[in-house]
Amino acid sequence: MSFISERRIMVVDASDLREHFSEFSLPTTPPATDYYLLDDLLTPQERDVRDRVRSWVDREVIPNAAQLWERAEFPFEIVPKFNEIGIVGGPIRGYGCPGYSLIAAGLVAQELARGDSSIATFFGVHSGLAMGSIAILGSKEQKERWLPAMARMELIGAFALTEPIHGSDSVALETSARKDGDAWVLRGAKKWIGNGSFADLIIVWARDEAGEVGGFVVEKGAPGFDARVIEGKIALRSVLNAEITLDDVRVPLANRLAKANTFKDTGKVLTATRYAVAWEAIGHAMAAFEYALAYAKERKQFGRPLVANQLVQDKLVRMLGEIISIQLVCLRLSQLLDDKKATQGRASLAKMLACKKARQVVADARDLLGGNGILLSHHVARHFADMEAIYTYEGTDHMQMLVVGKEICGVSAFR
Repeated sequence: MSFISERRIMVVDASDLREHFSEFSLPTTPPATDYYLLDDLLTPQERDVRDRVRSWVDREVIPNAAQLWERAEFPFEIVPKFNEIGIVGGPIRGYGCPGYSLIAAGLVAQELARGDSSIATFFGVHSGLAMGSIAILGSKEQKERWLPAMARMELIGAFALTEPIHGSDSVALETSARKDGDAWVLRGAKKWIGNGSFADLIIVWARDEAGEVGGFVVEKGAPGFDARVIEGKIALRSVLNAEITLDDVRVPLANRLAKANTFKDTGKVLTATRYAVAWEAIGHAMAAFEYALAYAKERKQFGRPLVANQLVQDKLVRMLGEIISIQLVCLRLSQLLDDKKATQGRASLAKMLACKKARQVVADARDLLGGNGILLSHHVARHFADMEAIYTYEGTDHMQMLVVGKEICGVSAFR
């Protein structure tokens, strides 16, 4: 049964609002953000993937992003449309996945975030964290069982690690797994779980009776599993984050990921996906810069366009410099990942730098738009708010710093 047939479709029919929310759009010329011609460093396949996603985002995501953000609605009707662009599963080889480079995967994250962070997060959770957990830690049988349907978007995945009282110290997770006959029995709680309220497969991380951490695939409808959508968010408003309770949920023994036996195994998944969050930050920064540049060219004050002022040019140039610096870092990190030379610290440094710099870029863009910077119709406000979530999730700035610090100093400063 298809994903879409089981769910209530939230179709946005907002002809009365579309004109308002579309009054300011991105220029169609090549982006000014490729100032150092990084395009020349990409392979034809990588450019093709990037361009396909960019065109799809411009057509399917951006026109409705502001309305959905304001209403805090997730566009379920867009889910099967991911099949149009052939990106689900990213760098995973086989099982119906495209198997493209990690640079291409980063560009996908960038372009989705350039359109809307909620869509990028939905995709990152499903294609990156959930499918990545199975691809990295699953047995051959487990991969064959779940990945093809996930690649077709027939089964949607979620990744449940964070707990209500364990965020940054996720290694201290308290969710338990007890073996009982032919099943594992899970008990505990999770929080901030993207896709958690509607996913077909939820990768739940729990500690077994031996004290080891394992990944358990909980299938939709399991008795004792309850998910409630978290409301009142000021960022990622279209993503349905859930708070989950597991009340003696029985999971077949065959649903424990075969190679997930310690928290270090969990870390393999996080290292393999953290780079994508850094690329998402680039997408936010690019969009905010492009909107701000176009606005500053069009907006006139005191008889001339804003871009004719030295202070405005100074801010735009500094924004561009920050974008280029994180583009280079992310490009190099993706190369290292493809070459099996990346470390947890290198992934953390990229996430820390990209999010910190992108956060400043979107803040500067909001400032350049003046009062219009807080209007959804000019898009920057949405990127400004969503960047706050990107700055935090998959590890805060301080936690990334400590990971890098341990790697370069040889001493852990975690307390």
